[in-house]
Amino acid sequence: MALDNRVKRFLVQTPVGGILLMPFRFATALRHYAPKLRYIPSWTLSSRETTNFTYEITARNQEYLAHTVSVVTGVPYSTAAGYLREIQEDEEIKRHVVERIRKGPKRRASDETCVFGRRIGWYAFVRILKPRVVVETGVDKGLGSVLLCAALMRNQAEGFPGQYFGTDINPDAGFLLAEPYNSVGRILYGDSIQSLQSIPSIDLFVNDSDHSAQYERQEYETIASRLTSAGLILGDNCHCNDVLADFSTTRGRQFVFFREEPRDHWYPGGGIGISFLRESFPAQRPRVKALAAEDFHSSPDVLDSDKSESQVLVGQSKAL
Repeated sequence: MALDNRVKRFLVQTPVGGILLMPFRFATALRHYAPKLRYIPSWTLSSRETTNFTYEITARNQEYLAHTVSVVTGVPYSTAAGYLREIQEDEEIKRHVVERIRKGPKRRASDETCVFGRRIGWYAFVRILKPRVVVETGVDKGLGSVLLCAALMRNQAEGFPGQYFGTDINPDAGFLLAEPYNSVGRILYGDSIQSLQSIPSIDLFVNDSDHSAQYERQEYETIASRLTSAGLILGDNCHCNDVLADFSTTRGRQFVFFREEPRDHWYPGGGIGISFLRESFPAQRPRVKALAAEDFHSSPDVLDSDKSESQVLVGQSKAL
């Protein structure tokens, strides 16, 4: 290392130093990308996936994600981390996903595994905030659908009922959403903008559909009047554009971005854009559980309901 530094100092002082230092610069840049490149050959041979790649995130990345969830919601770090572990240790959902993939229409383009990547953050938000209505645009196979419904089912068992609506223009999307997870959720097929217009109120919204900036902006504008006062928005495309950040600025909302770090995978990772109102999450104040026990009907009739807006509740979560 000392020799390399002496050589570089010498070359910098020579007339052709810039040219002679090119190999050093190339090696410096390559060190940042080589670790990812080595995963490409094995992935090419072993994986069936062509899009929506699945992988776990690194332990450090999970720690950062737990801190992000903690900062946004106001719950302790241990509570957020506990929920991240909860979904990753759920053997029932793993069996469900793998079995549905083996029998599903996309089995030749899907890996027989159940890993959620950054989506475990979605799960933690649902477990903490106890939303009544969760909406995800862009379902694809339904991995996010099953994960969000799993969170709602656990909330329901604790006395906090909720319902999931997924939207997708592809009539074959969502084959992973089956019993028992479809007991709290269903998929609306057709254009997402039109489907969103049929939902009267939304507590937690996940954008994961057409990732063009124009369409994403249309979705946010469509749900703006439907978001409850404590409504949370999770953007799955914020590593590619600033649409959600801009929407948050114009609407007086706060915005945080979490960068994903896949483990043992060539994909550089996406992220979670989080748009929220700070005053909406008074996690430190005692909550009255009776508020969450009000009648909530999980039938599709909620789409035609003229009930007043639902309420996101911060539950009394326990560290796991």
